[in-house]
Amino acid sequence: MNYTFDILGVSPILYFFNQQQEKQQKTPTGVEYVATHKCTLDALIQSVENAVHYKDWNLDKVVDTVIDYWMKNSETIGYWKARLLDAGSENLLVGRVADVNSLRTEFELLLGKNGNR
Repeated sequence: MNYTFDILGVSPILYFFNQQQEKQQKTPTGVEYVATHKCTLDALIQSVENAVHYKDWNLDKVVDTVIDYWMKNSETIGYWKARLLDAGSENLLVGRVADVNSLRTEFELLLGKNGNR
């Protein structure tokens, strides 16, 4: 299985918590949203480990995916680190980790593919 990781933005804590509650009520997917108060590699890895520990995913490959993202996107990380600092302590850095096939399926559903037009 192949995985992907992206930083999506900064969100107020309560909004992220509410979104997670709504997500839990839906059918489980191969997409997880993670959040942390700090924009550091260690904090992102810890949030990913906490979110995917119950999934049948290869945790080492997931962590490698996060590390690879971190190593290849220094400008993006610097941008989000600054935005998180600007937003204040009541906000979180939000990321998404997913198995590639599940993420593709979610995007296709959002775009009305698979006969949903």
